[in-house]
Amino acid sequence: MSNSIFGIHEQALHVRKDRSEVLANNLANADTPNYKARDIDFRKAIHEAQGMEDRRFKPDMQRTNSRHIEGFAEITTGDYLRYRMPTQPSLDGNTVETHIEKAKFAENAMQYQATLEFIDSRIKGISGALRGE
Repeated sequence: MSNSIFGIHEQALHVRKDRSEVLANNLANADTPNYKARDIDFRKAIHEAQGMEDRRFKPDMQRTNSRHIEGFAEITTGDYLRYRMPTQPSLDGNTVETHIEKAKFAENAMQYQATLEFIDSRIKGISGALRGE
């Protein structure tokens, strides 16, 4: 039911949460020698999630009884992690560029908040409709 109510925004919220963790990890390792900055390919992850809308159920799970509930397929962002190419490589092999990571983190935080506000407005609209407002 949540897929029909929130659409792709539910999956987008999960991907944005995972992306914020990856970006925070990059910032935390800004001074670690040979650390390679990573990021999530958001467009590819969301595109895959949209493709999964039609095939929500895992094909490899078999039901042994007709009354069993089928399993839902979930997005995992591990498949969409990519190494970032630095604009100014450092001598110690670290590819984290703090100013870029901070900008990406702030952008992701704003997009996360926008997604939350959209979901909140959908919930308020549905709640109002149920109350007859």
